[in-house]
Amino acid sequence: MHYDTIQFEIRDNVAVVTLNRPDVMNALNTQMRAEITDAVLRGGRDARVVVLTGNGQSFCSGQDLGDRATAANLDLERTLRDEYVPMLRAIYDCPVPTISAVNGAAAGAGANLALAADVVIAAESAFFLQAFTRIGLIPDAGGTWYLPRQMGLAKAMGAALFAEKITARQADDWGMIWEAVGDEDFAARWQARAAHLAKGPTAAYARVKESIRGSFDNSLDEQLALEAKLQGECGKTRDFREGVVAFLEKRPAQYEGR
Repeated sequence: MHYDTIQFEIRDNVAVVTLNRPDVMNALNTQMRAEITDAVLRGGRDARVVVLTGNGQSFCSGQDLGDRATAANLDLERTLRDEYVPMLRAIYDCPVPTISAVNGAAAGAGANLALAADVVIAAESAFFLQAFTRIGLIPDAGGTWYLPRQMGLAKAMGAALFAEKITARQADDWGMIWEAVGDEDFAARWQARAAHLAKGPTAAYARVKESIRGSFDNSLDEQLALEAKLQGECGKTRDFREGVVAFLEKRPAQYEGR
């Protein structure tokens, strides 16, 4: 697929998907959602980490309400089902770790696009805004699923009802994201985090995601059984053998992701 609304590159096993409509704060239209979906799927196949970030002053301002092509025949249920769900599933189901590097405003569906990643790193000047009730809607793009899991029921309800800005520092303090980083260090930090994961045991990372997500639906006994199963699979990988040998030889492990 040719990309017009995003930029995509793979370097050192890190795939970077950059939302690139800065003139409209990287608002999501039909084309951008399709391109993000394609790029994330491609990154999951060809890289060992996928990063989502934005060009300009914003990460993503959510649905492009000014897009005439969309507004002329806007069916929110269809749009969410046919365009948002594939994009969000591509991120959630990605076989390698995903990072949202939130460089600026993340509002509406843009905030929840960010939260879909495994790890969220935000510049201190960034903020998150569940803007939906300002126009008579409910949080979508996975917001009603991610918010209570990542920040608790009380904070999630307040964020949805009051539609107030949540600063990156607040998001960090509330457990909504992994970390807030000073603007001057932001780019170096997310790049270092991505590089760390790209050199890691990718097969184990996939099972980390599966086991932690599964815990929400499992009893303790079910979760212990899942851990045993997935740990057994990890124990048969080349990366496990390499990790043990590297530990005994007191050298950095050279993981292959298999």
